[in-house]
Amino acid sequence: MRRTRGFSLVELAVVMTIVAFLLGGLIFTLSAQVEQRNFEETRRRLEQARELLLGYVIVNGRLPCPATAASAGDESPSGGATACTAGYGGWLPARAIGYQQTDASGYAVDAWGNRIRYAVSATTWGTTPFARFTKPHVAGSVTAAWSISQTPSDLVICASATGITATTCSTATSVTNQNIVVAIIYATGKNGAFTCATCVDEAANTNGDQVFVFHTPTPSTAANGEFDDQFTWITVGELYGKLIAAGVLP
Repeated sequence: MRRTRGFSLVELAVVMTIVAFLLGGLIFTLSAQVEQRNFEETRRRLEQARELLLGYVIVNGRLPCPATAASAGDESPSGGATACTAGYGGWLPARAIGYQQTDASGYAVDAWGNRIRYAVSATTWGTTPFARFTKPHVAGSVTAAWSISQTPSDLVICASATGITATTCSTATSVTNQNIVVAIIYATGKNGAFTCATCVDEAANTNGDQVFVFHTPTPSTAANGEFDDQFTWITVGELYGKLIAAGVLP
């Protein structure tokens, strides 16, 4: 009778090792593809929110207040009659602008399910959000013309949290100046708004003051810790340009 020879334990171990390497590489590739799709989808959502905010200001003559933890995804206060409740540390007011990608509580979310944050310039609007104007025609009569001289003087974006203060970039490199940004929309990325001892750049974006940090993503080994926040913002020039193009401003 012929003797049937099977695989030895060593041969099986080699085969299993090769299969494990192949599966590991496949899983890593798929994971990287998912993360890239989430990054691109979040970028798309931020741009969509930006366009909705610009549309809102054309219709209402002002930017909406941020949402708060108690406003169920709407601006707070509703209608923007008084100073914004959240100051600089609120969320995108999904209900006010008609944003559709929301969580179960009505808050706008990024591709990872984290709530999208939003800040609006406050210094020049006093008790109401930036860019509250009187429309030029009411009941057929001409009222005061819309102003194009109003500029922000508070929001600023820095390249690092090292050297910043609560009101300026100070010794840190400035990405923008304080007379250009009327609103900031940003996502806290895959890691969310977590805090750690070395994550100083991300912590600067959720501490509720008027100074924000934005730069390319960095790993946890970076000097200022992990950073994966995604940003977009609206400048005062763009806002006025949209109002002029819509025929709201002369």
